[in-house]
Amino acid sequence: MHAASREALATVESHLDGLVHGSGNTVAVAAQIGTELFDVVEVLDGDRALRVAVAEASATPAQRTGLVRTVFGGKVSDSTLSVLDEAAARTWSTPREFRAGLVSLGRRAFLRGAEKQGQLGQVEDELFRLSRVLDREGELTQLLSDKAADPARKRALLAGVLYGKVNMFTEALALQAIGRPEKNPIDDIAKLVDAAAKLQGRSVAHVVTSEQLTMGQQAALADKLGRIYGRAMSIHSEVDPSLLGGVTIRVDDEIIDGSMAGKIARLRANLA
Repeated sequence: MHAASREALATVESHLDGLVHGSGNTVAVAAQIGTELFDVVEVLDGDRALRVAVAEASATPAQRTGLVRTVFGGKVSDSTLSVLDEAAARTWSTPREFRAGLVSLGRRAFLRGAEKQGQLGQVEDELFRLSRVLDREGELTQLLSDKAADPARKRALLAGVLYGKVNMFTEALALQAIGRPEKNPIDDIAKLVDAAAKLQGRSVAHVVTSEQLTMGQQAALADKLGRIYGRAMSIHSEVDPSLLGGVTIRVDDEIIDGSMAGKIARLRANLA
């Protein structure tokens, strides 16, 4: 996003957080706002003229919010309409970024709901596990990546995989990501993992080891990485026996390869 859109998004995020935290039934309100914001995005995706008009920089904030109320008033809850009002009143760099902002806000609402339910950490872990399943299941990932496929059909396919196995917010977030792809299913789900960790004041470290880490080892690694990077870390680990020993760690775009397989590969490269 450009600077204006980032500033607008930050302002509306604060407004959304206030609505969720200030409501009597925070979990239900968060779920409703998230669901309705995605319904609004669905409408905007099908109406280019409306999508442009609600983010038209040459119009006054009153004109944009008036349009939002005309189109969506009575069709969404007062809380959701308040978020839409706040978003329409801000200046966004492009209509596309306004739409992307609503997607981000919908996801944030779901994450705040999980947080109020005391299950944000669980949602973060379940989303990570889902990203790993998709990484292993090439056929499923290929089906979900098909740009020509109906989004509703892809969501139904993933819903069948997730049904009864994950938190309701995990399922809602995953289904929305699949229905509105940005890159590919694995990266889009991983982005949600990062967002969940960020709300908890942490960054994600993807750790691969040849043997399962104990809880104590994960805690020690989180502490060590926290000192290195200067921020709290979420450790998401998986096992890959092909490493032969040691560990690989990915934080953002930085990869630390301390595996035995990596050392052997580097030794071979040096000898070649």
